[in-house]
This record gives sequence, structure tokens and C-alpha cells, in this order.
Amino acid sequence: MNLKDTGKTKEELKELYNTYFYETFKRFDFIADKGEGSYIIAEDGKEYLDFMAGIAVNSTGHCNERVAKAIAEQCQTMIHASNYCYTVPQVMLAELICKNIGMEKIYFQNSGAEANEAMIKLARKYGKDNFGPNRYKIVTASNSFHGRTLATLAATGQPGTAIQNNYDPFIPGFTYAEYNNLESFAAACDEDTIAVMVEPVQGEGGVIPATKEFLQGLRKLCDEKNMLLLFDEVQTGWGRTGSLMAYMDFGVKPDCVSMAKAMGGGMPIGAMCTSSKLALTFGPGAHGSTYAGNPVACAASYAQISEIIEENLSENSLKMGEYLRGLLAKLPCVKEVRGKGLMIGVEFTKDISNDVKYNAADEGLLITAVRPAVIRLVPPLNITESDCDKAFDILNNVVTKLV
Repeated sequence: MNLKDTGKTKEELKELYNTYFYETFKRFDFIADKGEGSYIIAEDGKEYLDFMAGIAVNSTGHCNERVAKAIAEQCQTMIHASNYCYTVPQVMLAELICKNIGMEKIYFQNSGAEANEAMIKLARKYGKDNFGPNRYKIVTASNSFHGRTLATLAATGQPGTAIQNNYDPFIPGFTYAEYNNLESFAAACDEDTIAVMVEPVQGEGGVIPATKEFLQGLRKLCDEKNMLLLFDEVQTGWGRTGSLMAYMDFGVKPDCVSMAKAMGGGMPIGAMCTSSKLALTFGPGAHGSTYAGNPVACAASYAQISEIIEENLSENSLKMGEYLRGLLAKLPCVKEVRGKGLMIGVEFTKDISNDVKYNAADEGLLITAVRPAVIRLVPPLNITESDCDKAFDILNNVVTKLV
């Protein structure tokens, strides 16, 4: 549905929004009427280079032809069936994912938060099943972000922020440790700790990559203490950091990994994958979700992931990521450019990230601000050097005016 289909003006549509919506996002001042490749096209025809990629979702571009075709075809045969039935897209997607990332079991969900919620439940059940009723605690990282359900909110290490304020009391059992500090994590674990849960690259925390020594050290720590290693790859997964899953580049295999965002090509889908160690933890009745593994979402995901693999977009992510970081380092007022692949953070010496975000949107570039001084760029994985050049030119113009 486009604006013209409604018979309303842009201002009338905005008024309807103000009437009926909770204002949890400060919207850009345009209507996203059409998506095409790396661009969102507004109601007035203006094109916006989307280096948000729907917040790390549209990794093969907007309305990718292969994904759109898979959705359209699946809608003609089966839109939804309960999980009491076998469905072809669900089974084929499960095989595609597990075989390509070296995991043994999968459970589909509808979002990243739900995938993390399932991963937390799985870890708790595994601990209680195998070690007794008190083995349920999980250590996560300061400045982490794992979702907005009550359990994933408790897992998120951002006390005192708008993300967590006034939602207490939180679900017990979570302790925070310093990211990239193995000693801090070891000290935070006690005899009741069953798991460590981290992002291989902290996204909302400011685009902070883990060190290989840190993740390998966590793997060793978990093995020594009979704990599970859980990776939240909701944002880092499926080519974003230069490998299919970020952990594959670090040489560390987790016991469980969550995913969402890029895996659906724009459709709402998430999943958690586990090693054989956890294969028997969930049985009938232990977990469930009405829409999880929906045939249309799974068909879209199968098309999206197949394209990422077959077009080797992980490699392009590495190549374009290096090129783009080189450009961004030339911006004025830059303290540091960091990240892996096409998950990039630019930290400025001043708290200008929100102004950069909205001024860049006015100039035709969409990015996010994740910290007062940090912007994040997570463009489609199939971008070109010319896309990067255009993004840099806009940012350079915007930042120069601000500082």
C-alpha cells in the first residue's frame, strides 16, 4: 500500500500517526513509499541511501527480487500452518542454516528478542535438568543489548538508561561483567552460573568488536566450569561482519547462537541454533510459538540466506567494510572508526551523533545513532564503492557544518 492508495496527504497521514501511535521512535520526515536496492524512495520521489538497511535487516537490498518472488509464490500455496504440521520451507531452511554454520538443532522464533528469550530459557532448563534447581544464573556484558522483553531486558547491561528505567523489578539471575575483560567475567561467575551470553560485536553499545582472545577465553572458561557459551548474533549474523556468523571468524563455536534481522530479508523471523549438547533440552511442551517457522517467513529466509551464500556477500562485506572505514576516518571531529565488515561505528570527539543522524537524513542518507558520540552504519551487504563514496560525501558535508 502506497500513500496514493489511501487518498490522503502526507500531513494527514502524519496526523493519523500522532493520533494512534505511541511515540517510541522519532520518525524521519518522509514516508517510506517504496524500497529498491540500497534506496528507500519517499512519497515525493526523493531517494534515500539506506545505510541503516532497515536496522541491519535488508542485507540483500530492499525488495530483493529473489526474496520477493519466494514470498509471492509461498503466499499462493500456504501462508500459515500450525507447528503440528510439517511444512517444506521450515524444514528446508533448518537444513540450510544448520549445515552452513556448523550447528545441529534449530528453533525458529519471530524476532531477535524472542530468539534470545528462547536461548535464556534453554540455558536455564539445561542447568536445572543437569545440575539442580539453583543452576540458572547468566553473566552478560555491560553495555550489551539483548532485547526488550522482560527477560532480555534483564540480560541487557544498560542500567540507568531509558531502555531499562522503570521496568524493574527485573527477572533475577543476571550479572554484568566488563566486555573484552576475561577476568571480569570469570569473577562474575559463581557455582550457580550456567551460562555466559555476549554479542561478538556490541551493536547498541557503540559498535565494539570482541577480541579473539576474549571469546576464546570465554569458551575455555565455560568448558572448565561446565557452563554454556551463548552468542547473541541477532545483528552480527549472516554476513554482516565478514563471515556467515561472526563466531566463525573468531574460531569459537558457541553452545547456542541466536539470529534474526538479516536472515529474513525483511520478513519477521528469528532463530536459535544449538550444538548437539543441547539437543534434548527442549521437548514437547517445553517451549512454543504460534507463528514461529511461518512458511512465508521461512521461504523469504531461505531465499535471503541462499543469496548471501551464493553471491558471497560476506566477502563483499569485508571488502566494502574496509573501503568505507577508510573513507570515514577522513571525517572531521573523528575520534575512532571501528567495527567488522559492514558493521561500522564512528565515534566523534563531540556528542553530535543524533544531529548527524537527522541532518544526514535531510541530505538523503539514513544511519543510526547508538551513543551520544557514535553513529552506526549497517548498509546492505551488496553495496558498491560508489554507494560508499556518496555516503561519505553526505556525512562529510553534514559533520563539517556541525563542527
